[in-house]
Amino acid sequence: MTEHSFKRTVIRNSAIGVGVGLILVLVARVTHFPVVFQMMFFIYAMLGAFVFILLDAPSMKRLEGSRAVIGLVVFYLVISAVYIGGAAGLPQYDPEVEKGKIEKVLKARRARTQQGKAEELIARARVLNERATGIEQQLKALGGGVQVAAGAEAPTSAPAAMSASGDLLALGKEQWELQECYNCHKLFGQGGKKRGPELDNIGNLMTPADLRQKILDPKSWMAEGFEKQYKKGKMPDKYKDLMFDEEIDALVTFLSSLKDTSVNTPKPVKMH
Repeated sequence: MTEHSFKRTVIRNSAIGVGVGLILVLVARVTHFPVVFQMMFFIYAMLGAFVFILLDAPSMKRLEGSRAVIGLVVFYLVISAVYIGGAAGLPQYDPEVEKGKIEKVLKARRARTQQGKAEELIARARVLNERATGIEQQLKALGGGVQVAAGAEAPTSAPAAMSASGDLLALGKEQWELQECYNCHKLFGQGGKKRGPELDNIGNLMTPADLRQKILDPKSWMAEGFEKQYKKGKMPDKYKDLMFDEEIDALVTFLSSLKDTSVNTPKPVKMH
């Protein structure tokens, strides 16, 4: 093979490798593979192209004896350095951190399964108590009165309400970490890779209902200046299936509390 024809082979195989790599990345993105896997698929496609380039390369001068051994060792070292160095350049994950996140998700679901009947009974009792409270208020408005039945819940006091609100904020912040929202959004000066807007002031720009809609339907709202990310569907449409209603409520409560006007959070635009 002449040098000119080999150059054309290199260009052709490289172009094929890039094309196959882009197709794999597109398919991986549509199927919501993590970015690190998308990068790996592209790298594998380019490695495949490199193998075909080597197969079409002109024959090397034959090495014998000690030169052959040295050449083999050098080749092995170069390939190892490229492989290890390339892998080291990819995002690294701590297995213990990932195991902790999985355990949190499973723990919530196990608790929901084990305590489902009890929670249902508690929920029904609360509904009945709310109805009784409503009737009591109506009677008071008419000038009458009624005593709270024994065993019924008393109206929530202000300190208890504040405590409950604080617990909900804590649970919302935990969901922020658990769902890895920080991978795309910057908050408190941390996280974010410019795939999504900073959210330090989102509580002043969106209502809780708007935030909930955005989480469940990412295409319902778009942040100004993030038109490309919106069109590419950077925010995954998975949370409606991944999270329980109470987890979404907690996350919405946490996001609604973010009202730092010193941070230039982009204006949300209603899309549908």
